[in-house]
Amino acid sequence: MNILFVHQNFPAQFRNIANALSRAANVKMAAIGCDTARSVVGVSLYRYPAPAHYIPSHSFSRRFDGECRRAEEVLYAATRVADDGFNPDLILVHPGWGESLPLRALFPNAKIVVYCEYYYTAKGGDVGFDPELPPLGVDGYVALNAKNASMLLALASCDAALAPTHWQKSTFPRDFQHKIEVVHEGIDTDFFAPDPEAVLRLPGSLPLTAADELLTFSARSLEPIRGFHCFMRALPRVLEARPQARVLIVGGDGVSYGAPPRKHPSWKAMLLEELRGQIDESRVLFLGRLPYADYLRMLQVSTAHVYLTYPFALSWSLLEAMSVGGLVVGSNTPPVREIIDGANGVLAPMFDLPALAGTIVDALAGPEANVGKRIRARQTILENYDAHTVCTPKLVNWIGGLTGEMVLA
Repeated sequence: MNILFVHQNFPAQFRNIANALSRAANVKMAAIGCDTARSVVGVSLYRYPAPAHYIPSHSFSRRFDGECRRAEEVLYAATRVADDGFNPDLILVHPGWGESLPLRALFPNAKIVVYCEYYYTAKGGDVGFDPELPPLGVDGYVALNAKNASMLLALASCDAALAPTHWQKSTFPRDFQHKIEVVHEGIDTDFFAPDPEAVLRLPGSLPLTAADELLTFSARSLEPIRGFHCFMRALPRVLEARPQARVLIVGGDGVSYGAPPRKHPSWKAMLLEELRGQIDESRVLFLGRLPYADYLRMLQVSTAHVYLTYPFALSWSLLEAMSVGGLVVGSNTPPVREIIDGANGVLAPMFDLPALAGTIVDALAGPEANVGKRIRARQTILENYDAHTVCTPKLVNWIGGLTGEMVLA
């Protein structure tokens, strides 16, 4: 079987399945990705350049125009794949940037599976969820609906689709949900495992262990969609109630989703200015984007880990924190409620700052009382989200049923 992956940041969500199939004798693999794509053993990688900047089109069509330009680059890369004699039987593609647009025309006989990460909607999702942010207005809602154009085209032409969680599947139009199978890409629970002897060594800081009182928070970027503003505004109450606690914050200063603040270079800068004099900044450490080994040790030594999110795509970091046996204080929002049930973590209201702070304080104050939640957190991941024993085998079997060809992984 020939499998083609298409993702601008390959391997991304396809990492675990690609690694597993690299050991399959009856599978050959190729991938198409942008300049940021990384190689995987056993996968021939075809990179394409990011589309050049261009004169913006109408605001309603601006995103789709950019996706079409990216699709053109994918077309050239896919043509090189075909010219090299690789004819895919199955294509796994993330359509969020328009990369799926040329694939059906180039490979009409291939089974195409699209990865359904999120469908933009005016109700029940990230838009309109945060009372602090202004409403979009009519023009904004039209542009929001237009952001789904390439996704809808991909769903219309694909043979099947994948979503990582049931809630993410539910964001898509009902007319297409019958095509969508729920299979998470999975977590490496061998790597993200508990280690009571873990030591986190940071420049200019004493070694940190599980004996220290540590509150942790992580996101790709420190921004409202992941509740960074709520977390920061809860800290004055938390630090006052827990005078020995220190806070470790992982994440970049840029914006991955949404918009930057209007009058500050970053949300971090805005929140630090807002809270100046209310928190002891010597107890709040911003670590930027940590190497993976240090990030793991941070989770392992954490007393309580906070994960907040709008109704949006679920982050790997929640599952990683639970996999190490962490006590997670999660936002009481639909994506998180699918994972945390109260027995394996704690749910808290995102915008009720006194309640959020109180929940965090309780989590920091009672580590012994939360041992059961930590054990059940890891068990939840082992039983439902382990890449090696649950998610990848399920996906491999599903692919075999879709293509009629068993994959010998």
